[in-house]
Amino acid sequence: MLSRRLLRIKVAKNLYAHLKSDSTNLKASEKNLIASIDKAYDLYFQMLSLIVEVARYAESRQELAKQKKLPTYEDLNPNRRFVDNAVIALIDNSESVNDEIATRKISWANNYDIVKDIYNRMLESEYYEKYMSAPISTFTDDRKFVEAFFTSLDEDEALADVVDDMSLLWNDDLSFALYMAIRTVSTLKQSHTEIKVLPQYKSEDDLEFARTLFIKSLVQFEDNQEIVDRYTKNWDVERIAFMDSLIISIAISELVSFDSIPVKVTMDEWIDIAKYYSSPTSATFVNGVLDKIVSELTASGRITKSGRGLL
Repeated sequence: MLSRRLLRIKVAKNLYAHLKSDSTNLKASEKNLIASIDKAYDLYFQMLSLIVEVARYAESRQELAKQKKLPTYEDLNPNRRFVDNAVIALIDNSESVNDEIATRKISWANNYDIVKDIYNRMLESEYYEKYMSAPISTFTDDRKFVEAFFTSLDEDEALADVVDDMSLLWNDDLSFALYMAIRTVSTLKQSHTEIKVLPQYKSEDDLEFARTLFIKSLVQFEDNQEIVDRYTKNWDVERIAFMDSLIISIAISELVSFDSIPVKVTMDEWIDIAKYYSSPTSATFVNGVLDKIVSELTASGRITKSGRGLL
C-alpha cells in the first residue's frame, strides 16, 4: 500500500505546482493530487508486469537460438531456471494482477527497449549468475531471486528515466513501487495459487489524510508563511529555498490539523522529506525552525494531541 511518506510527498509536489502556476482553482489542483496518487499505484503493477516481460523476452531469445542453422548444445538445451521461475509464473497467471493491468491499461509495448536492456544487465549481475548456477532451485530460491531483481532496479537510472518519460506523475515514485512489489512477493509460498496484491491505502483514512492536508496547507499557506517569516527573519531571505518554506508550512498545517498524529512523527517525516527534495542543508534548517514553531504553537494551544500515547 502507498505509505504516508509518499502521500506527504504528493501533497508537497502538488502544492508546489499549484502555487508556482498561480492557479486559483482549488478543485482542479485537488483532482491533480488524487490523480498523482492513483498513478503511483499504477506504477506498482507496472513493475510487477516488468519481470514477466523480461522472462518472456528471455524465452523468446532461447527459442530463436534453437532455430540457428548450427545450434550449439547450449542453444538446444538452455538453462530455463529464470524462464520457468515459479514466482514469475504466479505473477503472470495471477487474475488479481492481470485484472489490474487490464483495468489500468498497463503495457511495456511502447517501451520494450528497456525490457531488453534490463534483461542484458540482469545477465551480467551477480545475483543472476548465482541463481542460474546453483545445483538446485527451490521455490524459496525463486522468490529470493525475484526480490533481488526488484531490488536491483532501484538503482537502474535508465529505468528511472524511462518511467519518468512514461508519465510526469511517476517522477520519484519508482522506489515506492519497487518496495511494494518486493513486499508482494516476499510472503509468497509454494502452496499459493494467487497473488495477493497490496491495497492502494493502508486504511480508509489515508486518502482523506492526503486530501485534508493539501487543502489545509493551501488555505493556511499565507498565515503559515507569516509564522515561518518570524523565525527566519535573521536568515538571508534569498538563500532560503522556497521548498524549505513550503515544507515547513505543510508541517505546520499537519501539526495543528491532525490531533492523532504525534508531533515527533510529523517533524521526522518532513525533515526527512526536506533531505531529498530541497537543498543539502535543508534538513538542519527545517529541523531548527520547526522546533521553535512547535514550541510556540504548543504554548498557544494550537497544537493539541489526543489518543493513547499522545497526552
